[in-house]
Amino acid sequence: MAAIEQNLNLARYQIVPRVLVFVWRGELLLLLKIKGKGRWDGRYNGLGGHIERGETPIEAAYRELMEESGLQADLRLVGTLLIDTGENPGIGLFIFSGEARPGQLVPSDEGDLAWILPGDVEHLPLLDDVPILLRRIREMRFGNEPFSARSFYDADGNLQIVFSA
Repeated sequence: MAAIEQNLNLARYQIVPRVLVFVWRGELLLLLKIKGKGRWDGRYNGLGGHIERGETPIEAAYRELMEESGLQADLRLVGTLLIDTGENPGIGLFIFSGEARPGQLVPSDEGDLAWILPGDVEHLPLLDDVPILLRRIREMRFGNEPFSARSFYDADGNLQIVFSA
């Protein structure tokens, strides 16, 4: 259906679609130490990026994982996060998690890849939302529905993530 038929109003809130991927190998979690991305430089995140036109979120997750690590994984959608940037556009984040298939990591232009033990994750300089999202993902059990949440920074500059019931 054409944009004009969708009753789009550009004054309304808009989002850019992205994916975030957390991959495990047993208890080890694959994280990316970001390089060359301004205020994110030197901080750790999962892998991911933009959803390209014509891709589904899961296709983008598989592509980003391959591009940034050389790995494949059995992924599942674990949640969605609407990131309110305070202006247009915001970010619509599709979050995937799964077990990595056998294979070797390939270097990434995005940063340095590392397999991290669970107890070491909390001591790393993570992006603000990563520890909250990881905690939620680790609490999930097989068969749980994906979570839905929104995030924003309050007036004091503190990250808030509100999960829907």
